[in-house]
Amino acid sequence: MPNEALQPYLRKNEKMADEKPPEIFSSRLGLILTTIGAAVGTGNIWRFPREAAANGGGSFMIGWLIFLFAWSIPLLMAEFAIGKKTRLGTVGAMRDMAGRNFTWLGIWMMWVGTAVGFYYAVVMGWTIRYFWIALSGEMTDATDTTQTQALWDNFISSPAEVVFFQLIAVSLAAFVVYNGIGGIEKANMILIPCLVAFLVVAMIYPFILNPSGAAMGLRFLFIPQWEYLFKGETWIRALVQSAWSTSAGFGMAITYAVAMRKKEDIGLNAFLTGLGNNSVSLIAGVAVLGTVFALSDTTADGLAAVESGSSGLTFIHLTALFASMGTAGWVIGSIFFLAMAFAALTSMVATLQGCVVNFVDMGWERKEAVRYISVAVALAGIPAAISLEFLDNQDFVWGTGLIVSGLMIAVVVMRFGVSDFRKNLINTQYADIQIGVWWEYIIKYVFPLEFIAVFGFFIYEKLQDQSHSPIEGMGLGLFTIITMVVQWAIVLVIFILVMNNRVADAVKKGPVSDGNFDDDVEWAEEV
Repeated sequence: MPNEALQPYLRKNEKMADEKPPEIFSSRLGLILTTIGAAVGTGNIWRFPREAAANGGGSFMIGWLIFLFAWSIPLLMAEFAIGKKTRLGTVGAMRDMAGRNFTWLGIWMMWVGTAVGFYYAVVMGWTIRYFWIALSGEMTDATDTTQTQALWDNFISSPAEVVFFQLIAVSLAAFVVYNGIGGIEKANMILIPCLVAFLVVAMIYPFILNPSGAAMGLRFLFIPQWEYLFKGETWIRALVQSAWSTSAGFGMAITYAVAMRKKEDIGLNAFLTGLGNNSVSLIAGVAVLGTVFALSDTTADGLAAVESGSSGLTFIHLTALFASMGTAGWVIGSIFFLAMAFAALTSMVATLQGCVVNFVDMGWERKEAVRYISVAVALAGIPAAISLEFLDNQDFVWGTGLIVSGLMIAVVVMRFGVSDFRKNLINTQYADIQIGVWWEYIIKYVFPLEFIAVFGFFIYEKLQDQSHSPIEGMGLGLFTIITMVVQWAIVLVIFILVMNNRVADAVKKGPVSDGNFDDDVEWAEEV
Protein backbone atom coordinates (compact mmCIF):
# COMPACT_ATOMS: atom_id res chain seq x y z
CA MET A 1 0.00 0.00 0.00
CA PRO A 2 1.21 3.53 -0.73
CA ASN A 3 2.57 5.58 2.10
CA GLU A 4 -0.22 7.33 4.05
CA ALA A 5 1.53 10.64 3.61
CA LEU A 6 0.98 10.31 -0.11
CA GLN A 7 -2.79 9.71 0.11
CA PRO A 8 -3.74 13.39 -0.27
CA TYR A 9 -1.61 13.56 -3.40
CA LEU A 10 -3.15 10.38 -4.75
CA ARG A 11 -6.71 11.59 -4.18
CA LYS A 12 -5.85 14.91 -5.76
CA ASN A 13 -4.11 13.22 -8.65
CA GLU A 14 -7.05 10.95 -9.37
CA LYS A 15 -9.15 14.07 -9.78
CA MET A 16 -6.48 15.77 -11.88
CA ALA A 17 -6.32 12.80 -14.22
CA ASP A 18 -9.94 13.39 -15.24
CA GLU A 19 -9.52 17.09 -15.83
CA LYS A 20 -8.45 18.82 -18.96
CA PRO A 21 -4.92 20.15 -18.91
CA PRO A 22 -4.84 23.91 -18.77
CA GLU A 23 -3.11 24.44 -22.11
CA ILE A 24 -2.45 22.83 -25.47
CA PHE A 25 -0.21 24.16 -28.22
CA SER A 26 -2.38 26.36 -30.38
CA SER A 27 -0.76 25.34 -33.67
CA ARG A 28 1.70 22.97 -35.25
CA LEU A 29 3.99 25.93 -35.91
CA GLY A 30 4.04 26.78 -32.21
CA LEU A 31 4.90 23.19 -31.30
CA ILE A 32 7.64 22.91 -33.92
CA LEU A 33 9.26 26.24 -33.05
CA THR A 34 9.18 25.29 -29.37
CA THR A 35 10.82 21.89 -29.93
CA ILE A 36 13.35 23.48 -32.28
CA GLY A 37 14.03 26.01 -29.54
CA ALA A 38 14.64 23.18 -27.09
CA ALA A 39 17.12 21.62 -29.53
CA VAL A 40 18.89 24.75 -30.73
CA GLY A 41 21.45 25.96 -28.25
CA THR A 42 24.89 27.45 -28.05
CA GLY A 43 26.37 24.20 -29.41
CA ASN A 44 24.66 24.85 -32.74
CA ILE A 45 26.45 28.18 -33.01
CA TRP A 46 29.90 27.58 -31.57
CA ARG A 47 30.43 23.80 -31.69
CA PHE A 48 29.03 22.82 -35.08
CA PRO A 49 31.19 25.17 -37.22
CA ARG A 50 34.36 24.14 -35.38
CA GLU A 51 33.61 20.42 -35.68
CA ALA A 52 32.77 20.69 -39.36
CA ALA A 53 35.86 22.71 -40.27
CA ALA A 54 38.21 20.51 -38.24
CA ASN A 55 36.87 17.18 -39.54
CA GLY A 56 36.87 17.38 -43.28
CA GLY A 57 34.16 19.97 -43.98
CA GLY A 58 31.82 18.35 -46.46
CA SER A 59 32.97 14.89 -45.33
CA PHE A 60 31.79 15.70 -41.81
CA MET A 61 28.55 17.09 -43.24
CA ILE A 62 27.81 13.78 -44.99
CA GLY A 63 28.05 11.87 -41.71
CA TRP A 64 26.13 14.57 -39.86
CA LEU A 65 23.20 14.33 -42.29
CA ILE A 66 23.19 10.52 -42.23
CA PHE A 67 22.96 10.47 -38.44
CA LEU A 68 20.12 12.98 -38.52
CA PHE A 69 18.04 10.15 -39.99
CA ALA A 70 19.80 7.28 -38.19
CA TRP A 71 19.70 8.75 -34.65
CA SER A 72 17.98 12.07 -34.13
CA ILE A 73 14.70 11.83 -36.04
CA PRO A 74 13.90 8.20 -35.00
CA LEU A 75 14.42 9.10 -31.33
CA LEU A 76 12.33 12.27 -31.69
CA MET A 77 9.52 10.13 -33.10
CA ALA A 78 9.71 7.85 -30.07
CA GLU A 79 9.67 10.78 -27.65
CA PHE A 80 6.77 12.56 -29.34
CA ALA A 81 4.76 9.34 -29.37
CA ILE A 82 5.44 8.59 -25.68
CA GLY A 83 4.57 12.11 -24.52
CA LYS A 84 1.44 12.34 -26.67
CA LYS A 85 0.10 8.94 -25.54
CA THR A 86 0.90 9.16 -21.83
CA ARG A 87 0.25 12.92 -21.41
CA LEU A 88 2.74 12.89 -18.54
CA GLY A 89 6.26 14.17 -17.94
CA THR A 90 9.23 11.82 -18.18
CA VAL A 91 8.60 10.26 -14.75
CA GLY A 92 4.97 9.31 -15.36
CA ALA A 93 5.69 8.44 -18.99
CA MET A 94 8.35 5.90 -18.06
CA ARG A 95 6.12 4.45 -15.33
CA ASP A 96 3.25 3.90 -17.75
CA MET A 97 5.35 2.77 -20.72
CA ALA A 98 7.93 0.55 -19.05
CA GLY A 99 6.16 -0.47 -15.85
CA ARG A 100 6.02 0.75 -12.28
CA ASN A 101 9.40 -0.76 -11.36
CA PHE A 102 11.05 1.35 -14.04
CA THR A 103 9.77 4.72 -12.85
CA TRP A 104 13.38 5.50 -11.97
CA LEU A 105 14.15 5.79 -15.68
CA GLY A 106 11.96 8.88 -15.82
CA ILE A 107 13.46 10.25 -12.60
CA TRP A 108 16.92 9.82 -14.12
CA MET A 109 15.88 11.69 -17.28
CA MET A 110 14.37 14.52 -15.25
CA TRP A 111 17.42 14.78 -13.01
CA VAL A 112 19.99 14.67 -15.80
CA GLY A 113 18.20 17.35 -17.81
CA THR A 114 17.96 19.54 -14.72
CA ALA A 115 21.60 18.91 -13.77
CA VAL A 116 22.63 20.10 -17.23
CA GLY A 117 20.57 23.21 -16.54
CA PHE A 118 22.67 23.93 -13.43
CA TYR A 119 25.74 24.77 -15.52
CA TYR A 120 23.97 25.66 -18.77
CA ALA A 121 22.57 28.73 -17.01
CA VAL A 122 26.18 29.78 -16.45
CA VAL A 123 26.94 29.48 -20.17
CA MET A 124 23.80 31.45 -20.97
CA GLY A 125 25.01 34.10 -18.54
CA TRP A 126 28.25 34.34 -20.53
CA THR A 127 26.32 35.08 -23.72
CA ILE A 128 24.25 37.77 -21.98
CA ARG A 129 27.40 39.39 -20.61
CA TYR A 130 29.07 39.40 -24.04
CA PHE A 131 25.96 40.81 -25.66
CA TRP A 132 26.28 43.72 -23.25
CA ILE A 133 30.02 43.97 -23.92
CA ALA A 134 29.32 44.25 -27.65
CA LEU A 135 26.35 46.59 -27.29
CA SER A 136 28.08 48.94 -24.82
CA GLY A 137 31.24 49.20 -26.90
CA GLU A 138 33.46 47.56 -24.24
CA MET A 139 35.12 45.36 -26.84
CA THR A 140 35.91 48.20 -29.26
CA ASP A 141 39.56 48.44 -28.27
CA ALA A 142 40.13 44.68 -27.93
CA THR A 143 41.25 44.14 -31.50
CA ASP A 144 43.67 41.25 -30.94
CA THR A 145 43.38 37.93 -29.16
CA THR A 146 45.71 39.00 -26.34
CA GLN A 147 43.29 41.75 -25.38
CA THR A 148 40.16 39.60 -25.77
CA GLN A 149 41.84 36.85 -23.74
CA ALA A 150 42.41 39.41 -20.98
CA LEU A 151 38.77 40.55 -21.29
CA TRP A 152 37.58 36.95 -20.92
CA ASP A 153 39.97 36.21 -18.03
CA ASN A 154 38.86 39.32 -16.14
CA PHE A 155 35.21 38.32 -16.50
CA ILE A 156 35.56 34.63 -15.69
CA SER A 157 37.81 35.34 -12.68
CA SER A 158 35.14 37.53 -11.10
CA PRO A 159 32.77 35.08 -9.35
CA ALA A 160 30.31 37.78 -8.36
CA GLU A 161 29.95 38.98 -11.95
CA VAL A 162 29.57 35.46 -13.38
CA VAL A 163 26.99 34.54 -10.72
CA PHE A 164 25.10 37.78 -11.41
CA PHE A 165 24.65 36.95 -15.09
CA GLN A 166 23.87 33.31 -14.27
CA LEU A 167 21.02 34.53 -12.05
CA ILE A 168 19.77 36.76 -14.87
CA ALA A 169 19.75 33.70 -17.15
CA VAL A 170 17.73 31.58 -14.70
CA SER A 171 15.33 34.47 -14.07
CA LEU A 172 14.62 34.98 -17.77
CA ALA A 173 13.96 31.26 -18.32
CA ALA A 174 11.78 31.08 -15.19
CA PHE A 175 9.72 34.05 -16.36
CA VAL A 176 8.91 32.28 -19.63
CA VAL A 177 8.12 28.93 -17.96
CA TYR A 178 6.07 30.66 -15.24
CA ASN A 179 3.49 31.60 -17.87
CA GLY A 180 2.91 28.00 -18.89
CA ILE A 181 2.73 26.41 -22.34
CA GLY A 182 1.07 29.51 -23.73
CA GLY A 183 3.96 31.65 -22.55
CA ILE A 184 6.55 29.16 -23.80
CA GLU A 185 4.85 28.94 -27.21
CA LYS A 186 4.58 32.74 -27.55
CA ALA A 187 8.20 33.20 -26.49
CA ASN A 188 9.47 30.69 -29.05
CA MET A 189 7.25 32.16 -31.76
CA ILE A 190 9.25 35.35 -31.25
CA LEU A 191 12.68 34.06 -30.23
CA ILE A 192 13.25 31.43 -32.94
CA PRO A 193 12.38 33.68 -35.93
CA CYS A 194 14.51 36.43 -34.38
CA LEU A 195 17.36 33.99 -33.83
CA VAL A 196 17.24 32.89 -37.46
CA ALA A 197 16.99 36.50 -38.66
CA PHE A 198 20.00 37.54 -36.55
CA LEU A 199 22.04 34.62 -37.84
CA VAL A 200 21.06 35.38 -41.45
CA VAL A 201 22.30 38.97 -41.00
CA ALA A 202 25.50 37.63 -39.43
CA MET A 203 25.81 35.20 -42.35
CA ILE A 204 25.38 37.82 -45.09
CA TYR A 205 27.60 40.57 -43.74
CA PRO A 206 31.00 38.79 -44.15
CA PHE A 207 30.26 38.39 -47.87
CA ILE A 208 29.76 42.15 -48.11
CA LEU A 209 32.89 42.88 -46.11
CA ASN A 210 35.28 40.40 -47.75
CA PRO A 211 33.66 38.11 -50.34
CA SER A 212 36.77 36.05 -51.07
CA GLY A 213 37.53 35.47 -47.39
CA ALA A 214 33.93 34.52 -46.62
CA ALA A 215 33.95 32.14 -49.59
CA MET A 216 37.02 30.48 -48.05
CA GLY A 217 34.92 29.78 -44.95
CA LEU A 218 32.23 28.18 -47.13
CA ARG A 219 34.81 25.92 -48.75
CA PHE A 220 35.99 24.70 -45.36
CA LEU A 221 32.37 24.03 -44.37
CA PHE A 222 30.94 22.34 -47.47
CA ILE A 223 33.66 20.97 -49.76
CA PRO A 224 34.50 17.37 -48.78
CA GLN A 225 38.06 16.43 -47.95
CA TRP A 226 37.59 12.88 -49.14
CA GLU A 227 40.35 11.34 -47.02
CA TYR A 228 38.32 12.20 -43.90
CA LEU A 229 35.58 9.81 -45.00
CA PHE A 230 37.99 6.99 -44.21
CA LYS A 231 38.71 8.24 -40.69
CA GLY A 232 36.58 6.76 -37.91
CA GLU A 233 36.86 9.94 -35.83
CA THR A 234 35.06 11.94 -38.54
CA TRP A 235 32.02 9.68 -38.31
CA ILE A 236 32.06 9.55 -34.51
CA ARG A 237 32.22 13.34 -34.20
CA ALA A 238 29.42 13.72 -36.74
CA LEU A 239 27.30 11.29 -34.69
CA VAL A 240 28.11 13.10 -31.44
CA GLN A 241 27.17 16.44 -32.98
CA SER A 242 23.88 15.06 -34.29
CA ALA A 243 23.02 13.47 -30.94
CA TRP A 244 23.80 16.62 -29.00
CA SER A 245 22.45 19.16 -31.44
CA THR A 246 18.87 17.88 -31.69
CA SER A 247 18.48 16.91 -28.01
CA ALA A 248 16.94 13.68 -29.29
CA GLY A 249 16.46 11.13 -26.54
CA PHE A 250 16.88 13.70 -23.78
CA GLY A 251 13.19 13.80 -22.78
CA MET A 252 12.50 17.34 -23.96
CA ALA A 253 10.25 16.17 -26.80
CA ILE A 254 8.30 14.01 -24.31
CA THR A 255 7.74 17.10 -22.18
CA TYR A 256 6.38 19.21 -25.01
CA ALA A 257 4.36 16.37 -26.54
CA VAL A 258 2.26 16.35 -23.36
CA ALA A 259 0.67 19.53 -24.71
CA MET A 260 0.46 18.25 -28.29
CA ARG A 261 -2.92 18.38 -30.04
CA LYS A 262 -4.66 15.05 -30.55
CA LYS A 263 -4.51 15.24 -34.35
CA GLU A 264 -0.80 16.09 -34.59
CA ASP A 265 1.33 13.82 -36.77
CA ILE A 266 4.26 12.26 -34.89
CA GLY A 267 6.47 11.43 -37.87
CA LEU A 268 6.05 14.72 -39.68
CA ASN A 269 6.69 16.78 -36.56
CA ALA A 270 9.87 14.81 -35.83
CA PHE A 271 11.14 15.43 -39.35
CA LEU A 272 10.31 19.13 -39.14
CA THR A 273 12.04 19.47 -35.76
CA GLY A 274 15.20 17.65 -36.87
CA LEU A 275 15.45 19.44 -40.19
CA GLY A 276 14.71 22.80 -38.55
CA ASN A 277 17.46 22.31 -36.00
CA ASN A 278 19.99 21.32 -38.66
CA SER A 279 19.01 24.30 -40.79
CA VAL A 280 19.83 26.64 -37.91
CA SER A 281 23.19 24.87 -37.50
CA LEU A 282 23.98 25.38 -41.20
CA ILE A 283 23.13 29.08 -41.06
CA ALA A 284 25.25 29.46 -37.93
CA GLY A 285 28.11 27.55 -39.58
CA VAL A 286 28.12 29.86 -42.59
CA ALA A 287 27.90 32.92 -40.31
CA VAL A 288 30.74 31.87 -38.01
CA LEU A 289 33.18 30.49 -40.58
CA GLY A 290 32.36 33.27 -43.04
CA THR A 291 33.14 35.86 -40.37
CA VAL A 292 36.31 34.12 -39.17
CA PHE A 293 37.87 33.79 -42.62
CA ALA A 294 36.61 37.15 -43.89
CA LEU A 295 38.34 38.96 -41.06
CA SER A 296 41.47 36.80 -40.72
CA ASP A 297 44.67 38.02 -42.37
CA THR A 298 45.64 34.54 -43.55
CA THR A 299 44.05 31.12 -43.93
CA ALA A 300 46.30 29.89 -41.14
CA ASP A 301 44.93 32.58 -38.81
CA GLY A 302 41.39 31.51 -39.68
CA LEU A 303 42.17 27.86 -38.97
CA ALA A 304 43.83 28.79 -35.68
CA ALA A 305 40.65 30.59 -34.61
CA VAL A 306 38.42 27.67 -35.63
CA GLU A 307 40.55 25.13 -33.79
CA SER A 308 40.76 27.17 -30.58
CA GLY A 309 37.89 25.40 -28.84
CA SER A 310 34.29 26.46 -28.24
CA SER A 311 34.81 29.28 -25.74
CA GLY A 312 38.05 30.34 -27.40
CA LEU A 313 36.40 30.63 -30.82
CA THR A 314 33.42 32.59 -29.53
CA PHE A 315 34.64 34.77 -26.69
CA ILE A 316 38.24 35.35 -27.76
CA HIS A 317 38.69 35.07 -31.52
CA LEU A 318 35.27 36.21 -32.74
CA THR A 319 35.26 39.05 -30.21
CA ALA A 320 38.60 40.26 -31.57
CA LEU A 321 37.32 40.00 -35.12
CA PHE A 322 34.18 41.98 -34.32
CA ALA A 323 36.25 44.66 -32.58
CA SER A 324 38.47 45.02 -35.65
CA MET A 325 35.42 45.88 -37.79
CA GLY A 326 34.79 49.24 -36.09
CA THR A 327 31.18 50.41 -36.19
CA ALA A 328 30.14 47.46 -38.32
CA GLY A 329 31.63 45.14 -35.71
CA TRP A 330 29.57 46.83 -33.01
CA VAL A 331 26.43 46.01 -34.99
CA ILE A 332 27.30 42.49 -36.09
CA GLY A 333 28.83 41.60 -32.71
CA SER A 334 25.74 42.74 -30.85
CA ILE A 335 23.51 40.77 -33.21
CA PHE A 336 25.67 37.65 -32.94
CA PHE A 337 25.78 37.53 -29.14
CA LEU A 338 22.09 38.36 -28.90
CA ALA A 339 21.42 35.38 -31.17
CA MET A 340 23.52 33.20 -28.89
CA ALA A 341 21.61 34.45 -25.85
CA PHE A 342 18.30 33.65 -27.58
CA ALA A 343 19.52 30.16 -28.48
CA ALA A 344 20.62 29.55 -24.89
CA LEU A 345 17.34 30.88 -23.51
CA THR A 346 15.13 28.55 -25.56
CA SER A 347 17.17 25.54 -24.39
CA MET A 348 17.15 26.75 -20.78
CA VAL A 349 13.38 27.11 -20.93
CA ALA A 350 13.07 23.49 -22.07
CA THR A 351 15.33 22.37 -19.20
CA LEU A 352 13.16 24.07 -16.56
CA GLN A 353 9.91 22.97 -18.21
CA GLY A 354 11.03 19.32 -18.17
CA CYS A 355 11.41 19.43 -14.40
CA VAL A 356 8.33 21.57 -13.74
CA VAL A 357 5.98 19.24 -15.66
CA ASN A 358 7.03 16.30 -13.50
CA PHE A 359 6.40 18.19 -10.27
CA VAL A 360 3.01 19.33 -11.56
CA ASP A 361 2.24 15.67 -12.28
CA MET A 362 2.89 15.03 -8.58
CA GLY A 363 0.31 17.58 -7.48
CA TRP A 364 2.34 20.79 -7.25
CA GLU A 365 0.84 24.04 -8.43
CA ARG A 366 2.66 25.09 -11.57
CA LYS A 367 3.76 28.54 -10.43
CA GLU A 368 4.87 27.15 -7.08
CA ALA A 369 6.94 24.50 -8.87
CA VAL A 370 8.56 27.12 -11.11
CA ARG A 371 9.56 29.25 -8.12
CA TYR A 372 11.12 26.45 -6.09
CA ILE A 373 12.83 24.74 -9.04
CA SER A 374 14.27 28.02 -10.35
CA VAL A 375 15.76 28.84 -6.96
CA ALA A 376 17.22 25.32 -6.73
CA VAL A 377 18.72 25.56 -10.23
CA ALA A 378 20.21 28.97 -9.46
CA LEU A 379 21.79 27.78 -6.20
CA ALA A 380 23.04 24.49 -7.64
CA GLY A 381 24.67 26.36 -10.54
CA ILE A 382 26.83 28.60 -8.36
CA PRO A 383 29.75 26.10 -8.08
CA ALA A 384 29.92 25.94 -11.90
CA ALA A 385 29.78 29.74 -12.04
CA ILE A 386 32.82 30.18 -9.82
CA SER A 387 34.91 27.27 -11.15
CA LEU A 388 35.49 26.43 -14.80
CA GLU A 389 37.02 23.12 -13.72
CA PHE A 390 33.81 22.17 -11.92
CA LEU A 391 31.73 23.27 -14.91
CA ASP A 392 33.83 21.13 -17.27
CA ASN A 393 33.44 18.15 -14.91
CA GLN A 394 29.67 18.49 -14.71
CA ASP A 395 29.41 19.01 -18.45
CA PHE A 396 31.06 15.63 -19.02
CA VAL A 397 29.25 13.80 -16.21
CA TRP A 398 25.71 14.86 -17.05
CA GLY A 399 26.29 15.54 -20.73
CA THR A 400 27.25 11.90 -21.07
CA GLY A 401 24.22 11.09 -18.94
CA LEU A 402 22.01 12.67 -21.59
CA ILE A 403 23.27 10.13 -24.12
CA VAL A 404 22.31 7.39 -21.65
CA SER A 405 18.81 8.92 -21.52
CA GLY A 406 18.59 8.33 -25.26
CA LEU A 407 19.41 4.66 -24.68
CA MET A 408 16.63 4.48 -22.09
CA ILE A 409 14.10 5.74 -24.64
CA ALA A 410 15.17 3.03 -27.09
CA VAL A 411 14.98 0.33 -24.39
CA VAL A 412 11.46 1.41 -23.43
CA VAL A 413 10.37 1.19 -27.07
CA MET A 414 11.87 -2.30 -27.29
CA ARG A 415 10.04 -3.39 -24.12
CA PHE A 416 6.79 -2.12 -25.59
CA GLY A 417 7.47 -3.86 -28.92
CA VAL A 418 9.15 -1.92 -31.70
CA SER A 419 6.67 -3.01 -34.37
CA ASP A 420 3.61 -2.33 -32.19
CA PHE A 421 5.05 1.02 -31.19
CA ARG A 422 5.46 2.10 -34.82
CA LYS A 423 2.07 0.83 -35.96
CA ASN A 424 -0.02 2.05 -33.04
CA LEU A 425 1.74 5.05 -31.51
CA ILE A 426 3.50 6.65 -34.51
CA ASN A 427 1.35 5.67 -37.50
CA THR A 428 -1.92 6.79 -35.92
CA GLN A 429 -5.10 7.66 -37.79
CA TYR A 430 -3.93 11.28 -37.80
CA ALA A 431 -0.58 10.58 -39.47
CA ASP A 432 0.03 12.65 -42.60
CA ILE A 433 2.96 10.40 -43.46
CA GLN A 434 3.37 6.72 -42.67
CA ILE A 435 6.68 5.65 -41.13
CA GLY A 436 8.04 2.45 -42.67
CA VAL A 437 9.72 -0.58 -41.17
CA TRP A 438 13.11 1.16 -41.54
CA TRP A 439 12.40 2.87 -38.23
CA GLU A 440 12.22 -0.49 -36.46
CA TYR A 441 15.62 -1.60 -37.78
CA ILE A 442 17.21 1.67 -36.65
CA ILE A 443 15.83 1.37 -33.11
CA LYS A 444 16.60 -2.35 -32.71
CA TYR A 445 19.95 -2.65 -34.45
CA VAL A 446 21.49 0.64 -35.57
CA PHE A 447 20.87 2.74 -32.45
CA PRO A 448 22.55 0.34 -29.95
CA LEU A 449 25.68 0.28 -32.12
CA GLU A 450 25.64 4.08 -32.38
CA PHE A 451 25.25 4.39 -28.61
CA ILE A 452 28.23 2.11 -27.98
CA ALA A 453 30.30 4.16 -30.44
CA VAL A 454 29.33 7.52 -28.90
CA PHE A 455 29.68 6.44 -25.28
CA GLY A 456 32.97 4.69 -25.99
CA PHE A 457 34.30 7.73 -27.81
CA PHE A 458 33.41 10.00 -24.89
CA ILE A 459 35.36 7.77 -22.52
CA TYR A 460 38.31 7.34 -24.92
CA GLU A 461 38.57 11.06 -25.61
CA LYS A 462 38.45 11.94 -21.93
CA LEU A 463 41.19 9.40 -21.11
CA GLN A 464 43.51 11.27 -23.46
CA ASP A 465 43.55 14.22 -21.06
CA GLN A 466 46.62 13.60 -18.90
CA SER A 467 46.72 17.07 -17.38
CA HIS A 468 46.93 17.59 -13.64
CA SER A 469 44.09 16.25 -11.49
CA PRO A 470 43.36 16.72 -7.77
CA ILE A 471 44.73 13.21 -7.14
CA GLU A 472 48.50 12.99 -7.50
CA GLY A 473 49.64 10.64 -10.25
CA MET A 474 46.20 10.47 -11.88
CA GLY A 475 45.37 12.19 -15.17
CA LEU A 476 42.44 14.59 -15.23
CA GLY A 477 40.58 12.41 -17.74
CA LEU A 478 40.60 9.33 -15.51
CA PHE A 479 39.71 11.47 -12.49
CA THR A 480 36.70 12.88 -14.37
CA ILE A 481 35.51 9.40 -15.36
CA ILE A 482 35.78 8.20 -11.75
CA THR A 483 33.73 11.18 -10.56
CA MET A 484 31.14 10.34 -13.22
CA VAL A 485 30.83 6.76 -12.00
CA VAL A 486 30.55 7.89 -8.37
CA GLN A 487 27.91 10.55 -9.10
CA TRP A 488 25.89 8.20 -11.28
CA ALA A 489 26.04 5.46 -8.65
CA ILE A 490 24.81 7.80 -5.91
CA VAL A 491 21.82 9.13 -7.83
CA LEU A 492 20.86 5.70 -9.20
CA VAL A 493 20.87 4.13 -5.74
CA ILE A 494 18.63 6.94 -4.49
CA PHE A 495 16.31 6.80 -7.50
CA ILE A 496 15.94 3.01 -7.62
CA LEU A 497 15.95 2.02 -3.95
CA VAL A 498 14.49 5.09 -2.25
CA MET A 499 12.36 7.07 -4.68
CA ASN A 500 11.02 4.65 -7.31
CA ASN A 501 7.88 3.40 -5.57
CA ARG A 502 7.11 6.63 -3.74
CA VAL A 503 7.32 8.72 -6.88
CA ALA A 504 5.36 6.13 -8.89
CA ASP A 505 2.52 6.51 -6.38
CA ALA A 506 2.74 10.30 -6.28
CA VAL A 507 2.48 10.90 -10.03
CA LYS A 508 -1.07 11.29 -11.25
CA LYS A 509 -2.79 8.82 -13.53
CA GLY A 510 -2.60 9.38 -17.26
CA PRO A 511 -4.67 8.12 -20.19
CA VAL A 512 -2.79 4.80 -20.33
CA SER A 513 -1.96 4.30 -16.64
CA ASP A 514 -4.33 1.34 -16.57
CA GLY A 515 -2.45 -0.35 -19.40
CA ASN A 516 -5.11 0.31 -22.03
CA PHE A 517 -3.24 1.87 -24.93
CA ASP A 518 -6.40 1.97 -27.01
CA ASP A 519 -7.64 4.88 -24.96
CA ASP A 520 -6.96 8.44 -25.99
CA VAL A 521 -7.64 11.84 -24.53
CA GLU A 522 -10.52 13.87 -25.85
CA TRP A 523 -9.39 17.22 -24.52
CA ALA A 524 -6.54 17.54 -27.02
CA GLU A 525 -8.77 18.13 -30.05
CA GLU A 526 -7.91 20.80 -32.60
CA VAL A 527 -8.01 24.29 -31.15
